[in-house]
This record gives sequence, structure tokens and C-alpha cells, in this order.
Amino acid sequence: MPGREVLPSTLRRSPKKAQRTWEKTHDSAVETYGEGERAHRTAFAAVKHDFEKVGDHWEPKGRKGPSDEQAAGGGPARRAPTAGGVDANATKEHLMRVARELDVPGRSGMTKSELVTAIQKANDRQTRKARGG
Repeated sequence: MPGREVLPSTLRRSPKKAQRTWEKTHDSAVETYGEGERAHRTAFAAVKHDFEKVGDHWEPKGRKGPSDEQAAGGGPARRAPTAGGVDANATKEHLMRVARELDVPGRSGMTKSELVTAIQKANDRQTRKARGG
């Protein structure tokens, strides 16, 4: 199935470049691995290289590169936890700005790891809300 037809809702609310990245990678992955979870994970990995999830959509990152340890790992597919689109490799100052934008409570006293988790939860809440759930 072409990537355009299965484009996730978070990407439908994102810049065209993020959509194109997901679609092209997804379609290539389908040719290689077949339709399914692996093609979707591959497409999201490509998006996470240039974009980070903020709320219910994806925004360009300040720098290109892996967003968390899972993305940086490479090699065969592993089922390690990811940061859910949060750029866990960003500076604490950047994470504080994102947390402020998402109105994360208690952010000023959080560690970098706590900020990543709190942003991920805020993103999930906003995505559910945008989907009507």
C-alpha cells in the first residue's frame, strides 16, 4: 500500500517535507520488507532523523541525527524502547523550551531524562485529543 494512503495522522498535521520523508521511506521499505510494522518503523526512523514530535505533529529539529539511543544503534532490528519522537539527544535547554510550549507542569525541577518522559506523555495526550479520543 502506498505510503500516502497509510500516512499517520501526526504526519498529516506536519510539514510536507516530513510527509514526503515518511512516504518515500515507507514505500522503499515495503519493497524490501513487505507491508507491515517493519516498513512503518523504518519510515518513522527516517522521520526522526530530521524531525521531532511536538504535541500532535512533527517539527524540524535544529540538527540532523538520531533522536535517541535506539535510533543511534543501527544494525539488526531491536525492540528497545524509544523516546517516541522526542529528541532525547537535544540539550536540556531545548527540551525545556519544548516542555514550556507543551505546558508541562513541574518542568523547571526536572532532569533531562524526566523532561524527555514528560514531553513524550504530553505528546501522546495531544495526539489522542487531535484524533478525537
